[in-house]
Amino acid sequence: ENQSRVHIRVQQVRGRRCLTTIQGLADDLDLKRIVKFAKKMFNTNGTVVYGDKLGDIISLQGDQRKNMYRFLTEFNIVPKTQITEHGF
Repeated sequence: ENQSRVHIRVQQVRGRRCLTTIQGLADDLDLKRIVKFAKKMFNTNGTVVYGDKLGDIISLQGDQRKNMYRFLTEFNIVPKTQITEHGF
């Protein structure tokens, strides 16, 4: 069974602003619904970036690494063993 890893990264954009990206989620997941729930739960803005080589990426404003880690594991979207957290 091919277990792909989910990467949660944070990038700094213009001064103190951050951008959180989640990459490597399964193809059969409804990414738009995940973003919709995350936006409501964490009071932030986000979008799905559809890519060719890298696959689809969820992009959220602010440093949402801990929040998204908890969100993905508590709702059993991704097992803890498959998540890699990157950052400062």
